[in-house]
Amino acid sequence: MIKIDQGFLINKLKYNENSIIADFYTRKNGRISGIIFGGTSKKIKGYLEIGNYFHLNLNSKNDSKILTIKAEILKAYTPIYFNNQKKLHCIISAMSLIKNLTPENENNIEIFNLIENFFYILEKKNWLKNYINWELMLLKYLGYDLNLKNIVQKENVNNTEVYYVKSSTQKKIVPNFLIKENIEVVDKIEILKGLTIVTNYMEKNIFSPNNMKIPAQRKEFENLLNKQ
Repeated sequence: MIKIDQGFLINKLKYNENSIIADFYTRKNGRISGIIFGGTSKKIKGYLEIGNYFHLNLNSKNDSKILTIKAEILKAYTPIYFNNQKKLHCIISAMSLIKNLTPENENNIEIFNLIENFFYILEKKNWLKNYINWELMLLKYLGYDLNLKNIVQKENVNNTEVYYVKSSTQKKIVPNFLIKENIEVVDKIEILKGLTIVTNYMEKNIFSPNNMKIPAQRKEFENLLNKQ
């Protein structure tokens, strides 16, 4: 049985000397996994970059057999950012979240559209702020809505609105850009606070309860932002 689809490469692993196991998030079939024969050849591996967009021929003799995939490049998004370490790490981190958080063979057009929108976000001036909101939208589509706007409290400190979440043991400041739209964010510290809030939420509510670790690619992205 052959299916035709389009999708983003979200993960790849060497299978043998000549082939790779590849994961795509597709328009019609959601996250799929299969073998790309010849995926390590010079002709093919040059465009098999995580984040790139492909036309896919999916071939399976029956539902229990692993797919064989033929991939033809449609849009090479990732090479645009080879000289931008922040954005390159962001692409790899975002695709690793898609790989780890989405169920296999379950179509969700909202998530597919969200991945498309991700690459438009990278073109924007305030892309880091928009990316954090992108992650929150991803979690919402997966049923893990952080819903910050409904749980924060507000106080006025030196004529400035400050948002926070308070528990019995601590009080956490929430960056304003996560609550109020159209805020210009230039403060690196606020960006890192926002990213940390989302990371802690995922670890506590998604990864730890399922005996999983947050992807190493996400940690590497955060560490890079902290250093620069």
